[in-house]
Amino acid sequence: MMKFRCWIATAVIGFLLTAATIVPGFAAEAFNVRFSYKFKGEYGFLLLGQAKGLYADAGLDVKFGEGAGSPAALGALIQGQEDVVVLPAIFAISAIQKGMPIKIVALYQPAAPSVILSHANNPINVPKDLEGKTIAAPVGELGTTYLGIFCEKNNIDCSKIKKIQIDIQARVAQFLGNRIDAIAAYRTNDLPIIETKANAKLVVLDQVQYGLAVPGLAVVTSNSKITQRGDALKRFLKATSAAIEATRKDPTAATSALKAAWPSAPSDAIVQTQIEETSKSIPAATDRPLGWTRTQSIEDALKLLESTESSSARKNLSDYYTNDFLK
Repeated sequence: MMKFRCWIATAVIGFLLTAATIVPGFAAEAFNVRFSYKFKGEYGFLLLGQAKGLYADAGLDVKFGEGAGSPAALGALIQGQEDVVVLPAIFAISAIQKGMPIKIVALYQPAAPSVILSHANNPINVPKDLEGKTIAAPVGELGTTYLGIFCEKNNIDCSKIKKIQIDIQARVAQFLGNRIDAIAAYRTNDLPIIETKANAKLVVLDQVQYGLAVPGLAVVTSNSKITQRGDALKRFLKATSAAIEATRKDPTAATSALKAAWPSAPSDAIVQTQIEETSKSIPAATDRPLGWTRTQSIEDALKLLESTESSSARKNLSDYYTNDFLK
């Protein structure tokens, strides 16, 4: 009789746990997601996931918040205000190297989609064409932060490139006014907007194609959240994988979902292009789930950081990332 009662109790508990996830009326778990920047096309798949109820189906009440840069977003994460942060992985790796207790739990862009833009009448078609040109070099801009590595990989004399220190917001106007020969940008977000402003097709040099692999879009959490909210993290990432696939199939729906949360968004055409380019930048799941972090990505990122930052000795690779919540 006692065994039967234990079996009944176990069955009831299992039912309640399942029902809390899938049955309407049960309170979903609050789950806070902070972006590192303002709304942009790269976040479209997340908003589609919310609009389609993928997070709700996973028992999560997800709240997305815009950001004001990676340092602020990571600070809020450490303070416990956020469950995860969505940001370029290179900033997380740098912070971990400096002692911040966080980890990458999903890496969607092993190589951030960085490109160098130039005008058709003064084109940069291949890396060697950078010699003799001027390029905007704002602080924190990925394509020029690691220009030295890019030069090394492509046998370019970097001393022949004139880097212009400039505010990141002012670089586009300087470029469109032909006061600077080139700027680095993201193919996913910047390129559609800049080409619209230029009212012309620009010459695009794909830095990834020429060997620059800076880890990009990632989901990062704190070590304390890993301990406290492991199951919720797993459900969030599973739903996000479904959202990425849904966005590949229906970028128009993702555009509508993102624009519903983004009152000041550019045109539908620009936003959809951003979303489609983001989908292209996320490798398809083959032998591993979407977001799987490969050791080589972390090792390459550490080499990049060592070329630009003075840092302490490398930590164990397991300190930088975990794939446990993708299994």
